[in-house]
Amino acid sequence: MQRKTHSGDKIFKCEVCDKLFGKRWYLKRHMKIHNGDKAFKCEICNKLFVHSFNLKKHMRVHTGEKPYKCEVCDKLFSDSSTLKTHNRLHSGDKPFKCEVCFKMFRQSNDLICHTRIHTGDKPFKCEICFKLFSQSNHLKTHLRLHIQEKPFKCEVCGTTFRHNGSLKTHMMIHDGETPFKCKVCHNFFISNSALKTHIMSHTGENHLNV
Repeated sequence: MQRKTHSGDKIFKCEVCDKLFGKRWYLKRHMKIHNGDKAFKCEICNKLFVHSFNLKKHMRVHTGEKPYKCEVCDKLFSDSSTLKTHNRLHSGDKPFKCEVCFKMFRQSNDLICHTRIHTGDKPFKCEICFKLFSQSNHLKTHLRLHIQEKPFKCEVCGTTFRHNGSLKTHMMIHDGETPFKCKVCHNFFISNSALKTHIMSHTGENHLNV
């Protein structure tokens, strides 16, 4: 579908998802996403792509090529969009705003995930127990409960964990770190949960009570 703006510019609209384009060719290229046309194949892993530039970007996974460099910290990236997002760490730019609570975000995906807090939308479902999640990474972590996967391994003692955060907390045992301090008696603890349990000894609170 073609229409004009107030300035007279031609706008081409996708009839499937309503996305707008300034050129007919851009719309035509975009339509391949909806048509399922994946003509470009990676000869290493056989993954298929809609556009040749997607395949070119994917190949850097195999080659390790990172041609885009941050001029501030010299960190390298495999694609320009990731570099652009990274640069916002240095500039403090947060161009994506939640229209409900006005919180700002550096990435559009972060805004999309955040919006689900307001809408209650949970589009990711566990096919084993049918529990719903608002983010795909939360579902991925949940699935480890079913398959008993513990991919995060302590290189010191070999203990494995489902969550990277649990491994980091565990490593404090080996490193001798105790960053959580009791404000009453000034004792230190390796985790916030251990500190909370300890504080009950001062307050007399029974953590088993509900």
